[in-house]
Amino acid sequence: MTLTIPFDNSYARLPNSFYARQAPIPVRAPRLVAFNEELAQILRITPGDVHEMAEAFAGNTLPDGAEPIAQLYSGHQFGSYNPQLGDGRAVLLGETVGTDGIRRDIQLKGSGPTPFSRRGDGRAWLGPVLREYVVSEAMHALGIPTTRALAAVETGEIVLREGPMPGAVLTRVAQSHLRVGTFQVFAGRGQIENLRKLTDYSIARHYPNADGPMGLLRAVRDAQAQLIAQWMSVGFIHGVMNTDNCSIAGETIDYGPCAFMDSYHPNTVYSSIDQMGRYAYSNQPDIAVWNLAQLATALIQQVDDPEAAVEEATEIVHAMPGLIHQEWLGRFRAKIGLTNKEDDDEALITDLLTRMAHNSADFTNTFRALGGDNARDQFLTPEAFDAWAVGWQARLKREQDPQAVMNTANPAFIPRNHRVEQMIQAAVQGDYAPFHRLTKVLARPYTAQPEAVDLTYPPTEQEVVRATFCGT
Repeated sequence: MTLTIPFDNSYARLPNSFYARQAPIPVRAPRLVAFNEELAQILRITPGDVHEMAEAFAGNTLPDGAEPIAQLYSGHQFGSYNPQLGDGRAVLLGETVGTDGIRRDIQLKGSGPTPFSRRGDGRAWLGPVLREYVVSEAMHALGIPTTRALAAVETGEIVLREGPMPGAVLTRVAQSHLRVGTFQVFAGRGQIENLRKLTDYSIARHYPNADGPMGLLRAVRDAQAQLIAQWMSVGFIHGVMNTDNCSIAGETIDYGPCAFMDSYHPNTVYSSIDQMGRYAYSNQPDIAVWNLAQLATALIQQVDDPEAAVEEATEIVHAMPGLIHQEWLGRFRAKIGLTNKEDDDEALITDLLTRMAHNSADFTNTFRALGGDNARDQFLTPEAFDAWAVGWQARLKREQDPQAVMNTANPAFIPRNHRVEQMIQAAVQGDYAPFHRLTKVLARPYTAQPEAVDLTYPPTEQEVVRATFCGT
């Protein structure tokens, strides 16, 4: 059977100024590590044999219909504007329309240098490729919009980072790779006609009911508000929320120094490059609003009545904190077993989080344990939980089936940082059993899996991961 991908490449039909045509750079000895058969079926991909798929998903051969391009964009990186970024180590092979009617990009990440590489080698090493594969698929299983992983391939080549590392290529799938930075680059260059074409394309592809640039802004706001609340509800920290890493489709994209919290604290930062804590856990809602404001600034450049557009955009952006907060409140209500809305619910949730922060309580395990009988064991001082639980238990009496609500809102399994790092170290030594085990268990995060209970354990002091790295 021959690998077949039913490409229909709409972005490649846009003007050449939107991208650079760039084929992936072949590698020496590709070997298929993982292939996501469930996702392939959705994409209407017919798999080939292992060798053929290794060659294709490494970039050595191009499937029929592929039109490889590197996309152009710019962006704010840690608050400072870079006028040109772009895909420096990735090529978009093309798009497919899946069995669900959704158009998606298929992109090779780590496929070699492009005109946007900025002196980089365009490659990725095995660790970040496996991390993104595991974490993005875990996010999908958690029900959070995300890019997904179709395949991972070893290249048989060495990549130099802090030392020699085994090279790899990830095949990433997204509803699109359009970013806030994609709009910024044309606005920043004064290329208004391109900005209009991009806006029209984005509306047609993602938000067909949106009315013009401000309608697009409103739709992106609503999608991002839901996404950020979902991140917060599972203790996820993106780590590098630059505008070039902010998808207008409302998906989680660009898993670099990302992490899930172990012990809860609102100021938690893992990213080694976030020295000032700009993208700390608790800052993520504010940064999402800041990023939306940058999109608004770009979109306004194309309108005929900028004064009216500024007024409307201001109203749209200023409404975002409230939308995020309402989404957050709804999700955290469910995490403590509540479906009905009462005025004191937020205070009850905030009190629990405060006590968790003061008692080094594990974020995931504490909320999961609320559906059982050992949540107090997560606290350094169990009496701190007991004092909170008095009011909580009284509140639960006014609910129908709070335990069922909690068990569907609180995962038992997340890709814990120390387990991901252990998985990577094993893979570097040629042992992929931990990788395959993680992907299998994390595909059912809300289901009790007694045989995998060790994957719920927080790290020991020796296992704690204190910093995460881009590493690509």
